[in-house]
Amino acid sequence: MPSGIAPARLLDPDSVAELTAAARTLLTSFDGSPTSPGLLARVPAVAASLSDSIHHACRPVDTADGLFVLRGLPVDDEAIGPTPGHWSTAGDAGAVYDVILLLLSTVMGTPIAWEGQQDGRFVHNIVPSPGHEEEQTGASSSVLLSPHTEDAFHPGRAHLLVLGCMRNPDSVATTAAGIRQTQLSDEDVELLSRPVLPILPDDAYEEAQGYEGEPPPVPTLWESDEGLTLRFDPAYTPLDRAPEDHREAYARLEDELARVSVAVSLRPGEVLVVDNDLVVHGRVPFKARYDGTDRWLKRSSVRVQGRQTRPPAEKAEHGYGQAAVEAFA
Repeated sequence: MPSGIAPARLLDPDSVAELTAAARTLLTSFDGSPTSPGLLARVPAVAASLSDSIHHACRPVDTADGLFVLRGLPVDDEAIGPTPGHWSTAGDAGAVYDVILLLLSTVMGTPIAWEGQQDGRFVHNIVPSPGHEEEQTGASSSVLLSPHTEDAFHPGRAHLLVLGCMRNPDSVATTAAGIRQTQLSDEDVELLSRPVLPILPDDAYEEAQGYEGEPPPVPTLWESDEGLTLRFDPAYTPLDRAPEDHREAYARLEDELARVSVAVSLRPGEVLVVDNDLVVHGRVPFKARYDGTDRWLKRSSVRVQGRQTRPPAEKAEHGYGQAAVEAFA
């Protein structure tokens, strides 16, 4: 797997200073809380007023890679404090970076939150947590986090996934593989474009896992006006229910995604932006120390209004009873 091969965009020092000052001003105006409703209400106007250079750096993904890394933001390792042991204990740690991520996400689209995840926050803290080492969630560490579409079970999932690195002393890599880099036969694309199997809610959505509605079958691939897109989460797809030819095509897709996968080891201050319709992402295993120095990312999810990259039939899905809330609705 190639390491660190990802298109990069650099925020110049003036843009960094502008972005940081805007975030600090917002925090100061609202008692230092990045979750303040008042702060959230002000974010769209502030984001719109940011310089053209910031807006240009946040332009849509424009290569077949389906991702880019935004560089140039500094992180004060001492000021952010120790890596939390669990998202629920993070509080407002690294609050200025929550707001910076909100501003960047708002330039790109509309941030969303999930009522059933991390108390409905629009910026999540992704940290390894004791007792969750072997789960297929962001709190795991000792297992490979399988390549997947973020929140693949839900029709309201984000178009963009934004990951900001606070700390990564062990250079733990995020893996990423773009569907438009793969080489699949027309027959496999046709097979995987059929709605044969459901994608079930992952372990981060306990309430959704108890939903009584029938899981809807969904296509893995879909040819949109912009090109081939995918919806993929093998860890939560009951492949044993599929016909043999479908399972074989799915396995070939997995092999192709593995072939084109890259490993991106984010450094503090770097922001990885992933097109969630084009790219599956995961994470390599690592040994968590739980001593305040472990890998720590902040994550936001972004919808892009008017984007036509998904099958119209998705609108009829029940989403397992989960509601995604737009930041500025």
